[in-house]
Amino acid sequence: MMNVVQPIAVPGKPPAATLGLIDVDIHPRPKSITEFRPFLSDRWWQHLQSWGMRPRHGFTAGQPPFPKAQPLASRRDAWPPNGGTPASDLDFLRFQLLDNYGVDVGVLNPLQPSGQGDRNSAFSAAMAHAVNEWQLEHWLRKEPRLRGSIVVPYEDPQASAAEIRKRAGDPNFCQVLMMSRTAEPCGNPRYWPIYEAAAEAGLPVAFHAFGYSGWAMTNGGWPSFYIEEVSEHATSCQNQVISLVVEGVFERFPALKVILIECGFAWLPSVAWRLDTHWKTLKSEVPHLTRLPSEQIRQHVWVSTQPMEEPERGAHLVDICEWIGWDRILFASDYPHWDFDDPRQALPGTIPAERRAGIYGGNAKALYGL
Repeated sequence: MMNVVQPIAVPGKPPAATLGLIDVDIHPRPKSITEFRPFLSDRWWQHLQSWGMRPRHGFTAGQPPFPKAQPLASRRDAWPPNGGTPASDLDFLRFQLLDNYGVDVGVLNPLQPSGQGDRNSAFSAAMAHAVNEWQLEHWLRKEPRLRGSIVVPYEDPQASAAEIRKRAGDPNFCQVLMMSRTAEPCGNPRYWPIYEAAAEAGLPVAFHAFGYSGWAMTNGGWPSFYIEEVSEHATSCQNQVISLVVEGVFERFPALKVILIECGFAWLPSVAWRLDTHWKTLKSEVPHLTRLPSEQIRQHVWVSTQPMEEPERGAHLVDICEWIGWDRILFASDYPHWDFDDPRQALPGTIPAERRAGIYGGNAKALYGL
């Protein structure tokens, strides 16, 4: 065991463990790409060594498309003392996150490298499978407080459905992971095999902000600044919610549950109101929609707290949460990233005390069936 200084409780703030804390957004990384070698065939390991990963993105060669606020977009104190990248060392993650903040359950969302969105669909499927095996071997079987997300090669829906069915029934996994920027709007029928398999398995589908669609995040080309990219996380999920509703995904799969992670949520009521208005006028175009879009959104969509909009008037945030539904809001820390939310301070004082336990853990417990 490493020699570390024990964390000091924040004065006046009880440990989050007393709230049954469930963190739905933790981003593990490998110490080295070689950690995936046991889970890749010789063919795909040689492919990875020779060609690397080639996501659908305009700026993947060399430097990232935008400079991050910190190296690897991570907290300065998240680099393990024994070496490696942030969130690559299980012991340090236990100490800095799970133990320090009293996390009862933490959900892993592997972002990079994951193989999702790779231009080579067969390699994408192989890499996603390897990442899921890596989660089991390096994290989930060693730490009972952690749950995994089933990483799927979402641009190959059939392969994605096969990966979901392969993991169905494994209590180590609690959701299916997709990104908010897909090559086509995610309600398109080509993605339906993913939702069918997830609904069959009783697993929510989580859309995490970001991804490799091959398209610029704006409707006019690549933006100039990182601040534009992180602000677009919200608009990317807006588009996906609209697509899921209008294409009739929730009508076709009534048991499907969708989680929006790291994209804010204050925009959700206004999107639903606009959809309701247009549906009343244009419903003849979409006869497969039998219910108000807002009803479908409030029944099928959950949101996470990081990042959470904090308007100047706290009552406005309460109104937004009331509309979405207090039981639809999940706590997320985004560890180990620079915009990490400390659970002891993340929720504004305007959030009613009786609602906090649900946000901190009760809602996720019900959603995941933990």
